[in-house]
Amino acid sequence: MSQKIVECVPNFSEGRREPIIQALIRAVRSVPGAMLLDRHSDPDHNRTVLTFAGEPEAVLQAAFAAIRAAAELIDLNQHQGEHPRIGATDVVPFVPIAGVTMQECVQLARRLGQRVGDELGIPVYLYEAAATRPERVNLENIRRGEYEGLKESIGRDPDRQPDFGPARLGPAGATVIGARQPLIAYNVYLHTEDVQIARRIARAVRHSSGGLRYVKALGMLVEGRAQVSMNLTDYRRTPVARVVEAIRREAARYGVAIHHSELVGLIPQQALIDAAQWYLQLDDFQPDQVLETRLQEAIRQASGEKLALLQELAAATPTPGGGSAAAYACAMGASLAAMVARLTLGKKKYQAVETEMGEILERALALQGELAAAVQQDAQAFEAVLQAFRMPKDTEAEKAARALAIQNATLQAARVPLEVARKGLQVMELAARALNSGNRNAASDAYSGLQLANAGVAAALANVRINASALEDHAARQELEREAGQIQEQARKLLQGAEETFSQRTAHQ
Repeated sequence: MSQKIVECVPNFSEGRREPIIQALIRAVRSVPGAMLLDRHSDPDHNRTVLTFAGEPEAVLQAAFAAIRAAAELIDLNQHQGEHPRIGATDVVPFVPIAGVTMQECVQLARRLGQRVGDELGIPVYLYEAAATRPERVNLENIRRGEYEGLKESIGRDPDRQPDFGPARLGPAGATVIGARQPLIAYNVYLHTEDVQIARRIARAVRHSSGGLRYVKALGMLVEGRAQVSMNLTDYRRTPVARVVEAIRREAARYGVAIHHSELVGLIPQQALIDAAQWYLQLDDFQPDQVLETRLQEAIRQASGEKLALLQELAAATPTPGGGSAAAYACAMGASLAAMVARLTLGKKKYQAVETEMGEILERALALQGELAAAVQQDAQAFEAVLQAFRMPKDTEAEKAARALAIQNATLQAARVPLEVARKGLQVMELAARALNSGNRNAASDAYSGLQLANAGVAAALANVRINASALEDHAARQELEREAGQIQEQARKLLQGAEETFSQRTAHQ
């Protein structure tokens, strides 16, 4: 089952006092599984937007913790800012990202609203997909009159009755909670201080005044410059580029131009790709032409191959088996030796071992590739043994051919893991050198690489011995067992030395 991921983007009525903003961040981070992705604070708006994501339950708990912290620290009676607001935690949307439906986000919104109303005594209004009344779908309808207006009407006007919590406002105000699709909060600054121009442009582009669909806009004065502040509620149907060009044309009517723009929070990657495709006129552009997209797909496929190997190893089939696992363990050891070398190269403190680390890196990467290939080679070698046993044996000639094929395949099935053991021993030597001379902060990684390679060597030698025991060629069997014993003894000495080195290098860490 795929992981369920929900995004939450609460807006708080505080963008100036850093200690309070940090307290809100700590509240989110206090919940295991809630991943804080972004923080955006604006002193003129006097507003902070946090973006976090995770499993639904973790996100719900983090949202409640942040709302509780805001209620304790923010007094709306003392709050002033450019942005409309009705609460210390002004709005809390849940957004489905992966493996989650909009209806599940609606349920999260309602659960959170119930808890905020009951436990914190804060009036809660549901909006967007979670709205209980048609007029409350749009956030601006709920926020009309702001905190001051709501304070006057909440206990008198039936239309202002909250969905949860008391029909009265305290210093924390009210909170709007809902569920919606991904939204882009996007502001455009103009080359003028005349806020009236920004307001006229906002009126021209927003949908409620006859402008672009899925665009909400206000004109404000921010940092001494006129700003068109927007929420783009469906970037797929009204792309960002179309909105920017509409503002550019409207601004030109008043003899001004766009100074710069900004994002509040995060933006879906596809929205940026769409804008780039439009401005660059890439009519035949395909999304997988983006380098990072292609690379991520390659990494995903590689991760899938690793998972597939684990699943194949666990299957009730003879291949892949211990020999393949041995090769993979040694390959991981080589990867860690290379990692430690890279973490050492270029460090002034380790300049004396620069050449040695370069040699370790080059050889470790070569062994990594060879051992990765041996994962499949071992499985193929044993498959050949199985195929030989399936050969016909009805006649004496068939029996002789079958016996010869079995012996040849078995010898090869012993030689492949022996080669893995030889290379695994080389990995152990490289990891021991990296442990002895490499970056001390990565000593545990070098030691881990050596231990993995040691396990791979031991597993490979076990496969050598079990196949050698089935050989009728006594000379070949004795030679395989002799070399296996030598490798085992060398590995034992390397491991013993590494134990001592690791203790010394970490004694004063």
